[in-house]
Amino acid sequence: MFELVLHAPEALVEPIGDALADALDALSVSVEDSDADTEAEHALFGEPGLPAPASAWARSTLRALFAERAQAEAAATRLLAQDWAEGLQVQAIAEVAEQDWVRITQSQFAPIAITPRFWVVPSWHDAPPQAQRVLRLDPGMAFGTGTHPTTRMCLRWIAEQAEQGRGEHLQRVLDYGCGSGILAIAAALHGAGGVDAVDIDPAAVAATQANAQANRVALAVTGLPQTARGPYTTVLANILASPLKLLAPLLCAQLAPGAALVLAGILVRQTAELQQAYAPWLPLQVADEQEGWVLLVGTATDAAAPRGR
Repeated sequence: MFELVLHAPEALVEPIGDALADALDALSVSVEDSDADTEAEHALFGEPGLPAPASAWARSTLRALFAERAQAEAAATRLLAQDWAEGLQVQAIAEVAEQDWVRITQSQFAPIAITPRFWVVPSWHDAPPQAQRVLRLDPGMAFGTGTHPTTRMCLRWIAEQAEQGRGEHLQRVLDYGCGSGILAIAAALHGAGGVDAVDIDPAAVAATQANAQANRVALAVTGLPQTARGPYTTVLANILASPLKLLAPLLCAQLAPGAALVLAGILVRQTAELQQAYAPWLPLQVADEQEGWVLLVGTATDAAAPRGR
C-alpha cells in the first residue's frame, strides 16, 4: 500500500478530495491541518445559528492511500496537470507497511486512573482491583476517550463532587457537545439524578447512545443543542475556547441558581479571555490545570440574567 501526501490551499481541498476518491482509485482520503501543533493551528467548528465553518483549513494536507505505487504516481501526475489545481504541491509518495491496525489502536489505550477509585477502562482490558467505579469506553468516531487532559480534568471534577459529598451539583446535568458521551456517562455513574447529552454531530449522538448502553446508564441523548431544557445543576462543556466564548449566554441560561458551569478545551493563555466573556453572568475560576490546559468552573447566582444589566 502506498500513501500520496499533498499540500493544498483551502479552495482546492474539496475538488481534489473528490477527484482522488471518485476518479483516481484512492482507497481512502483524509485531510489534516498543515499547521497542526503550531501557533498557526486553527480549529474548525460549527454551532446552530452561526455561519457554517470553513470546509477545510487554509493550508491543508491530504493523504490518499493506493494499492500500488503506479496508481499514486498517476494520480499525482493527473492532478498537477489540471489548470484548476494551481497551488497544489506533492509532498511525498511513500510505502505504508501492512500492519494490524486494530491491535495497534488497542495498544494505545490502557486503563486510566481518574481518581484512585474511578477508572476509564477499554473493553479489552480488565479493570484494576482498586477501581470501585469503572467507565467502559472504546475509541470511536466521536471525540472523548479520557486520554486528553481536558477530558481527564472534567472527569476528575465529576468524581470529586460525589467522592467529597457535593452531590447537589449532580442532581441534573447537561453535557453540551457530548462527543463520545464520556462526561455524561461519568455523571450518571456517580449518581446524577438526570443527565442530558447534546451534540451537533450525528456520529457523536450515536456514539453516546451506544456507550451509555454499554455502561448500563440512562441518558437523555436529545441530539441537537437547542433541544436542551434547563435549568441544570451542572453544565459541562469540553469544546474549544472560541466556541465557548460565543456560547456564553446560551450555556449560562441553562443554569439553575447555585449551579456549576464547568468549561474545558481552554489553553492556559486563553484563561483571561474566557473569564472576560463570562463575566456578565458569573465569575470563572481555574479549578484544575494539566499539560498547558485549564479547567474553568463558575457558580451561578441569578442564573438566567447577565449581572449588572
